[in-house]
Amino acid sequence: MRQDSDSRRHARFALRIEASEINTRSVVQSVCGRLRLAGVAPLRAGDIEIVLAEAINNVVEHAYGQSEPGPIHISCSLRNDRLDIRINDEGRPLPDERLPPGRVADVDVPLNDLPEGGFGWFLIRSLATEVRYDRCGTRNQLSLRFKV
Repeated sequence: MRQDSDSRRHARFALRIEASEINTRSVVQSVCGRLRLAGVAPLRAGDIEIVLAEAINNVVEHAYGQSEPGPIHISCSLRNDRLDIRINDEGRPLPDERLPPGRVADVDVPLNDLPEGGFGWFLIRSLATEVRYDRCGTRNQLSLRFKV
């Protein structure tokens, strides 16, 4: 991290993991720890932690879920009041190569009919300032932007 004389925050780093639940936990903790050290407010760092965990778990479960685990590349760029995170993988593309709508699941149903999932994309879209997905050849790229 570099701290300028006018107190602007700057940090840039990249990490690579093999897709797994255990590696997801450690990389999310590492990223959020670095962001806190760079001066990101704890509450906002908590939002970022939720988004990162959801996004990377989606890669582990869906992009690589039925195949051998592959690499996940995470790059972060913090500059002043903006954080950009890119998550790249070589797994299967999102259905129709587009982001899911991220609607909140209907929970006004009997207990046995509650959905098991479907909340992740809603959380990602709600907590990030911008979300973008691109399929670049054989790679997925999820771009997340946060105001911090």
